[in-house]
Amino acid sequence: MNDQRDNLWHGVAIITGASSGIGESITSKLAPSAKGLVIGARRYDRIEALAHELGEHVIPIQCDVKKEADVQQLANAALERFGSIDAIVNNAGVAPMGSMLRCRVDDWENTIDTNIKGVLYGIASVLPHMLKRSTGTIINITSEAARSVIPGAGVYCGSKFAVRAISEGLQMDLSARSQKDGNDIRVTTIAPGFVKTGLAESITFEPAKEALICGMESEEGVLSPNDIAECVEIILNTPQHVEIGELTVRPVKQILPT
Repeated sequence: MNDQRDNLWHGVAIITGASSGIGESITSKLAPSAKGLVIGARRYDRIEALAHELGEHVIPIQCDVKKEADVQQLANAALERFGSIDAIVNNAGVAPMGSMLRCRVDDWENTIDTNIKGVLYGIASVLPHMLKRSTGTIINITSEAARSVIPGAGVYCGSKFAVRAISEGLQMDLSARSQKDGNDIRVTTIAPGFVKTGLAESITFEPAKEALICGMESEEGVLSPNDIAECVEIILNTPQHVEIGELTVRPVKQILPT
């Protein structure tokens, strides 16, 4: 589905968390050339407006990734409308912040259900179809927090560590199968550094939310959601036999944790 002559991607993709930030930017980036996009988010009014702006080939569906049936509905819609699924971008996520000593169990459960189970549901919704076609691309958005723990964000970091491990495990399973059946299904994780998005709005502990917002506003040269969208476009345009396992993207001025 990739036309090398114009370097634009012409496939069918599912994008979760498309109502704002990175997901919205990925949708806007791919829409001009894509055959079809199915975009999901809890805030239906936002994705409906986005789809109206981008064209009839962008299908908005209200989706809470914590619910397996909601995620499966995205895949069903893509197959019914366009007949195939070439890629999925598991982008939806939340960021609980605050000391674990506060035992905010509801936040922990929401994080596991959204950041981990939501990705697994996304994988399960497209993998049987991709295996049948022997091709496809699965992109999971993690974070630099998947490699180093941030004080006050242990559960969030743990969820991103998990997605990184799940992605690598899926890569291994698909590579082993590829040696037998020749499939070229790819798995890529994108691990952004500082990106200015509305992710802080998912934080329920107000002091932590205010601290993150202030920290992001004071940080110089943070990435924009469009920077990550361009990375997705690069991955999709890579020859199908080439797999980018993990792409870490950070601002050049970001100081790495020690």
